[in-house]
Amino acid sequence: MKVVRTEIPDVLILEPKVFGDERGFFFEPYNKRVFREATGLEVEFVQDNHSRSRSGVLRGLHYQLRQAQGKLVRVTAGEVFDVAVDLRRGSATFANWVGFHLDAAAQRMAWIPPGFAHGFLVLSEQAEVLYKTTDYYAPEHERTVRWNDPRLGIAWPLRGEPILSAKDAAAPGLADAELYA
Repeated sequence: MKVVRTEIPDVLILEPKVFGDERGFFFEPYNKRVFREATGLEVEFVQDNHSRSRSGVLRGLHYQLRQAQGKLVRVTAGEVFDVAVDLRRGSATFANWVGFHLDAAAQRMAWIPPGFAHGFLVLSEQAEVLYKTTDYYAPEHERTVRWNDPRLGIAWPLRGEPILSAKDAAAPGLADAELYA
């Protein structure tokens, strides 16, 4: 597995070894030992999540204030523009964001550590996103930050207005959001 550091060094792009031939391909999306050796991180995943969305859907920016989740994100169908925003107040990269394309063809994955908000915009006709989390979903601790907050200045590759959930459309800006200490 190859590890590519992003502009925010804690957010990683992971490129697994994919074995392909005329029959198709094979790879291990997750192997605890390989992940630990490649990243230097010792994490335990406790939950898998799977979403399907249509073109133009923007999900995020989501995080859990307590029971913060690290996420190993991959796309199994289609393509998304994936974003991580550092919400750790004491961090040198606080309020910075990093964005990257994830798609089923490249098989790349992203590690988004606890303390980050996460979101994605679907660029293909449909996309399916799978992600492993390091803590359980806790709706009472779930929070959102507005996807288009000018303070964050995320350069979403939009083609028109995004399709949002009511929760995401009503999300507060960074100045009004509850953040990590």
